Amino acid sequence: MALITTENITKSFNGSQTVLRDVSLELRAGEVLALLGKSGSGKSTLLRTLAGLVEPSSGRVTYRGRAIHGANPGVGMVFQNFALLPWLTVLENVELGLRARGLPSQERRRRAVEAIDLIGLDGFENAYPKELSGGMRQRVGFARALVLEPDALLMDEPFSALDVLTAENLRGELMSLWTSARFPTKAICLVTHNIEEAVAMADRIVVLADNPGRIALELSVPLTRPRVRRAPAFTTIVDQIYAALMGQAAGAEQDTPLRRPLPPATVGGLAGLVELLGAQGGRADLHSLAAALSFEVDDLLPLVDAAALLGLAEVAGAELLITSAGEDWFDADIPTAKSVFARLATANAPLVRVIADALRTSRNGRLRDEFFLDLLRGGFPEHDALRQLATAVDWGRYGELFSFDAVARELVLEE
Repeated sequence: MALITTENITKSFNGSQTVLRDVSLELRAGEVLALLGKSGSGKSTLLRTLAGLVEPSSGRVTYRGRAIHGANPGVGMVFQNFALLPWLTVLENVELGLRARGLPSQERRRRAVEAIDLIGLDGFENAYPKELSGGMRQRVGFARALVLEPDALLMDEPFSALDVLTAENLRGELMSLWTSARFPTKAICLVTHNIEEAVAMADRIVVLADNPGRIALELSVPLTRPRVRRAPAFTTIVDQIYAALMGQAAGAEQDTPLRRPLPPATVGGLAGLVELLGAQGGRADLHSLAAALSFEVDDLLPLVDAAALLGLAEVAGAELLITSAGEDWFDADIPTAKSVFARLATANAPLVRVIADALRTSRNGRLRDEFFLDLLRGGFPEHDALRQLATAVDWGRYGELFSFDAVARELVLEE
């Protein structure tokens, strides 16, 4: 049974930046659904659309068959940053939603105490958020959502602000509750950038492509719980998702700065990745590489995307292979390495090439950074435009193509 559905929804901000395009999916009773994708793929926007906190530009969202306009009455939300009111106690924070619904104080207290006991924080009812660890604060967030007894629990990267051990413990406890008769909700929708987290928790995974966000892959996870991360079946699904995410990067067609953005990767990070590949005989399994480095997908994939964009490496399924250009860069002395990188960047990184060409045709080899930022703002929000220009400057400096005068706010052609 479908609890929440989206029907061909598209969401644009500022009239131009399309974050989601033509997304249709269902959140069904009895399942844990994971929304997975790179940064900027619109997964959090999609979750907020399910919650009724973001209105789609086109298409519609329904809850139990009825279109929603405004907050979805059938969901509870858990956020990444806990979102607790510091001047309220644990009990008072958990009661907030019930107070908004107008429940009598005695009923609010009874249900809040039950929810606090459910998530293992009994005894801390009168504590304030500042007295709690990160894991305990997130437990309060879970209790505040579950006390409403919603049909669907929506979670936006709820474990990403926690340390590794605390996150793993809380994931395990949540899954134990999910499979018990005590869990007061019918479905869970989880946003994450962690592939292993998605496979460990979800019954179904939807992978979002980016620029704009759209469904690239949907697959079921036919594994019994609790799931063993080292099991071959688990690893097979992880590799399948890695391959889908990497396939998105390889699919860029139009070679322009707006259609082929620069991944957030420094030259130092690229050098480290290529060095690791060289040390492993020129190839590495992405899943094993991420695990060995204790990386999550958002940490590793930008480096992989950048290496593939520049032609330093290529992706084959779930494997990363060093290219001949990558070997040349890895083996070269410093001046030759800079020359190799400059050639690859101007050939394969559209923004670097556009900046270098514009500087060469300018009157004095200098142009204001605002010139390039205005071009980027035509397709990206401000923080993305700034990040991409910073990446281009890092690559251009290393390749001795151009530099940046921070006082004059100008990019300068290298002699």
